[in-house]
Amino acid sequence: MYEIAVEDTFDAAHCLRDYQGTCRQLHGHTYRVRAAFRFASLADTGLAFDFRKAKEVLRGVIEHLDHQYINDLPEFSVQNPSAEAIAKFIFDRVKASVPETYSVSVWETPTSCATYFED
Repeated sequence: MYEIAVEDTFDAAHCLRDYQGTCRQLHGHTYRVRAAFRFASLADTGLAFDFRKAKEVLRGVIEHLDHQYINDLPEFSVQNPSAEAIAKFIFDRVKASVPETYSVSVWETPTSCATYFED
């Protein structure tokens, strides 16, 4: 089994509804996103998957979130825009383009991240 991963960042604001803490206030992050892909074999080129294509797919998804107030997006009008929910949102969109998507991790800070993957 082979695993490749790519990372990118985006800037956005959000607040957590019904949360008892400072994150209920409007605030922003420079989110770091890591998408990992798993492949059982290599292509004839010797690659599991082209890093450039993986980066393009991830960038295409996070452009929807970049410089947005995430709470205002239709996908998060009810769902709290937590790191966990954002990770699943990105995972679902990336997996639609690359079925071998294994996981998506979203960092809100350099030391705090949430990861979504399916069994």
